Amino acid sequence: MVGPERPRFVLFGSSVVQFSFSREGWASILTDIYARKADIVLRGYAGWNSRRGLQVLEKVFPKDAAVQPSLVLVYFGGNDSSSPHPTGLGPHVPLDEYVENMKKIALHLKSLSENTRIIFLSTPPVNEAQMCDVFGAQIGLLGRTNESCRMYSEACLKLCQELDIKAIDLWTALQQRDDWLTVSFTDGIHLSSEGSKIVVKEILKVLKEADWTPSLHWRSLPPEFGEDSPYDFVGPSGNPVNTSNIVAPWQTQWEEI
Repeated sequence: MVGPERPRFVLFGSSVVQFSFSREGWASILTDIYARKADIVLRGYAGWNSRRGLQVLEKVFPKDAAVQPSLVLVYFGGNDSSSPHPTGLGPHVPLDEYVENMKKIALHLKSLSENTRIIFLSTPPVNEAQMCDVFGAQIGLLGRTNESCRMYSEACLKLCQELDIKAIDLWTALQQRDDWLTVSFTDGIHLSSEGSKIVVKEILKVLKEADWTPSLHWRSLPPEFGEDSPYDFVGPSGNPVNTSNIVAPWQTQWEEI
């Protein structure tokens, strides 16, 4: 463990979480803008569904941990919504069980600390045609449709409303762009850099609007090692310029969100 201690944001879910750390994904964007403010931690992996999430929940989020996360972003639903396999194996989870699993995950996370904040991400849509192009004969193994994604998204949002948990409607958010089908995905399922920008925008909106103390929005958190230093660059006045809270040119798009 390295210090000093600072806020920890844990991303918990399936491949939409794991792959978000690569290819200008939404986790990589968050890691960039929170570089001096919080640690973005991956605890979500390809193939996981709400059953697997529930199975590992106490290992990933032990109640007796010395330090609890400041924020947990949870995404399950895409794999759960896939078609059931005749063997009973595979990622499919019936809708009623999915809701119950997500409820148990939510209640466990709520019990960690009064300062642990939670945001659920609902199931995004898919591009079925692109899935066929990319996966070909294997498309039947995925068994995912836009309609099933919609059902699981709506169920997740309803649960969050009942439990008073912040939620992001990815099903709707991604489809706000007229060209969402062609720009949002790398393979019809996983998010492209353009799709990821929509996710980041929605996350930052929640963090900015939430009545949480302290605020977890990136512009509200203090920078690590933010004190003045004689080793900073010297400005025109001849005095050092504190560089701890500088916004890089590629980060300015997030300043107003």
